[in-house]
Amino acid sequence: MVTRRREVSHTSARSLLMTLLGEYVLPRERPVWTSVLVNTLARFDVEEKSARQALARTAAEGWLVSDRVGRRVRWSLTPPGRKLLTEGARRIYEFGSVEEPWDGRWLVLLVSVPESKRDLRHRLRTRLTWAGFGSPEAGVWICPDAGRQQEAAEILSGLELSRGAMSFVAEYGSIGQVGSMVARAWDLSEVETRYEEFIDEFGTLTPQDGPAVLHAQTMMVHEWRRFPFLDPRLPADLLPANWRGKQAAELFHRRHLGWRPAAQQHWDELD
Repeated sequence: MVTRRREVSHTSARSLLMTLLGEYVLPRERPVWTSVLVNTLARFDVEEKSARQALARTAAEGWLVSDRVGRRVRWSLTPPGRKLLTEGARRIYEFGSVEEPWDGRWLVLLVSVPESKRDLRHRLRTRLTWAGFGSPEAGVWICPDAGRQQEAAEILSGLELSRGAMSFVAEYGSIGQVGSMVARAWDLSEVETRYEEFIDEFGTLTPQDGPAVLHAQTMMVHEWRRFPFLDPRLPADLLPANWRGKQAAELFHRRHLGWRPAAQQHWDELD
């Protein structure tokens, strides 16, 4: 079994619900009964009240819609919900599977947000971090993928921060050390620790039947969902030697492929 420490400390009802929706509901073109979602969440120590609240919040945000069939209620993904989960699935399942060569160029953003607008600063940090940017200095954001300029522009536009922002594409110069800049922009030691925990937890797990495989697959995907946000996906040239992220990615893709048939079959049996 996946450790209870992991379940209690890292799992919230809503985030786990999103994992279930992305892993099992998204690939199917049919609604899912409330009882299936509530009973499955119960296997992860999510109480029925919390599960139903998570469903209500997710529907209120526009990702799910319900309809009643007799005395039972079922849920379907809305078009925005399907789009959200499709984009998330692509990022999650592709993460760590391909290592692109790096041309040595950096995308640099200069964007200033007043200290008084803390919520806006938080949203900017969250979205740029998800896009692979780090901040070595206040108001300065860097990314080793110059091709993310359009994504950055959309983030700034969505937050109404385009006016006054600036971007540059350049190579690192001769002043200072690129390694020092990377260390100031990203805490790679923390990321590597999380990778080691992932390897320790799922590397030796051997579920024996359908329910156990679904449980293991769900928890593994749920944990892996965090890494595209935590890991800036830096080129190998910028990473420490023997970077554990590569081993963790190989483990995830191997396990996910191997466990998928049994997990999906058991999900169908729950409906």
